[in-house]
Amino acid sequence: MSDPTAPSETLAPAYTGRLGTDPIPALRLPKSETDPEATYQFIHDELMLDGSSRLNLATFVTTWMDPQAGRIMAETFDKNMIDKDEYPATAEIETRCVNMVAALFHAEELDPADPSSATGVSTIGSSEAVMLGGLALKWRWREARKAAGKDASKPNLVLGSNVQVVWEKFCRYFDVEPKYLPMEPGRYVITPEQVRDAVDENTIGVVAILGTTFTGELEPVAEIAAALDELAASGGPDVPLHVDAASGGFVVPFLHPDLEWDFRVPRVVSINVSGHKYGMTYPGIGFVVWRSKEHLPEDLVFRVNYLGGDMPTFTLNFSRPGNQVIGQYYNFIRLGVAGYTQIMETLRDTALMLSEQISEIENMKIITEGSAIPVISFEVTGDPGFTVFDISHELRARGFQVPAYTMPADAEDVAVLRIVLREGFSRDMAHKLGEDIADVVGYLRKGVGRGHTAQAFAH
Repeated sequence: MSDPTAPSETLAPAYTGRLGTDPIPALRLPKSETDPEATYQFIHDELMLDGSSRLNLATFVTTWMDPQAGRIMAETFDKNMIDKDEYPATAEIETRCVNMVAALFHAEELDPADPSSATGVSTIGSSEAVMLGGLALKWRWREARKAAGKDASKPNLVLGSNVQVVWEKFCRYFDVEPKYLPMEPGRYVITPEQVRDAVDENTIGVVAILGTTFTGELEPVAEIAAALDELAASGGPDVPLHVDAASGGFVVPFLHPDLEWDFRVPRVVSINVSGHKYGMTYPGIGFVVWRSKEHLPEDLVFRVNYLGGDMPTFTLNFSRPGNQVIGQYYNFIRLGVAGYTQIMETLRDTALMLSEQISEIENMKIITEGSAIPVISFEVTGDPGFTVFDISHELRARGFQVPAYTMPADAEDVAVLRIVLREGFSRDMAHKLGEDIADVVGYLRKGVGRGHTAQAFAH
């Protein structure tokens, strides 16, 4: 007969087992195995210390999807995107997504009867896409220089100081000199005049941003292209244009369909975009597409036959999750043009409402109100006795993560706050955020909670 006073595994509270009483080694493998449910509970509880992702207004990255999207992505965690022979359906879906993106950006040579006619690939976010786009620019420039019998040892890339850090990584990793164009207070995008004066015969390309990380502004792609056209026509260097559409590529086609920034501009040869930003797919998924096959050098394409078939690959990563491509395809099919348009219009209207609310607060000045892409940036004016860093700190105490940071080169004296509106953040929550900003400013005017300094910049 069992002892009724003995501890019962069935009746014992959840936190009286080993994981509830003994420390778990943080930096070494534990010596013994652990019950799977207890392990789940241990990790689940520690993750409660993270902030709420839906209230993280610092990030462009998607934090909410349809439950059905989450379900089908969970069902495909085990699929490896590189194993195209093993997972032909997933490979076909990737091809469909690439063609949809290329068509959205008006790429050339798209044959409806040929599913592989688009030149592009899915990537691990837009960072890998940037690397591939930059490599193609460098390879084509180097080939042209060698064919002309000219020196090809000093490539440079013209871009604004407002670019995301991945462009700095590309230049450093692949030995390209970055020629940064400075900003100035009140102007946080590059100008055609700056570009024209900066390019030379060693320039592999110019980068224009469709939705800058700092303010969400759209750089004047068509005007930059026109300046480069004029320069080439007058005997100057013939420099291609790459558009970093990481933030705006899945917004501008729906909010501003008549704006010519993509392959409708003949000088644009490649575009990168993040599916996990306003493509509204969980991270990380991105795409890079080229105008046509001639703009992707064959030397960058590798072929492998040890996965069950002769397959071309031109990504930096090899094995990577297939479920992110599945998630992107879900959104494309689920929403279509009408759905994306409705969501982007709703986010824009919410941004305009919130920016109007903020503009009514004394000493708050709106820089971008969210009409280009759903991003608001604003600064503190005058001398109210507190800074944007104080506001950011106090909002964090209320659950909202709103980054404060200084602007890029030659505009470092300007410090701003930025709010990214994404699917999953309702109009009601935006109104509550506006009220909390007003309350925080009133609190700071009383002299409490001041003196916070710059934080690390959040992308």
